[in-house]
Amino acid sequence: MAAYKVPNPRLALAKDLAVGQRPMKFTPQQPPRAFQVGPTGQITLLDYGKIRLEPNEQVTFTLPEGGEYDVARKEWGFYATPSLNGRLEQYGLRGVLIKNRATGKFFVLLVEKGKEKQFDDYCRQENLAVVAWIDTSSALESLEKKAQP
Repeated sequence: MAAYKVPNPRLALAKDLAVGQRPMKFTPQQPPRAFQVGPTGQITLLDYGKIRLEPNEQVTFTLPEGGEYDVARKEWGFYATPSLNGRLEQYGLRGVLIKNRATGKFFVLLVEKGKEKQFDDYCRQENLAVVAWIDTSSALESLEKKAQP
C-alpha cells in the first residue's frame, strides 16, 4: 500500500506500519545547540536533535550531489556505515581511519570524492593523521591480512 503524499515511495507513514511497529523517534533541538570543537575551538557545530532507532530501523543522510550515507540499528548495535567497498563507494564517499595526534583518539571519517584537498587541509588544521584509507577492496583485504594471526 503506497503512502499518500510521501515524496519517496520507499518511505512509509506511521499509519502504514505493521501492527506492533513504531516509527523511529526524532527529538528536535529547538533552537539548535551550538558548541565549539577543534584544537582551539574554532569550529562551531550545530546539534539539531536526536534520532532513536529500534532494531532493524535505518536512517539515510543525503548529499546535494546525490550521495547517501546509511546508519542501521541492529539488536546488538549499529551498522555505522554502508559497505565501505560497495554502496559507500557507489555514493561517492571514501572511508578513512584517522588518528587525532593530540588526543590519541581514532575516528572513521567519510570523505566525498573530489574533496580530498579540503580533507587534507582539515587534517593539517586539526592535527589529524591518516592511518588507512578503507575505501577499496584491496585496502580492506590488506588490513584483513594484517589482522589475522
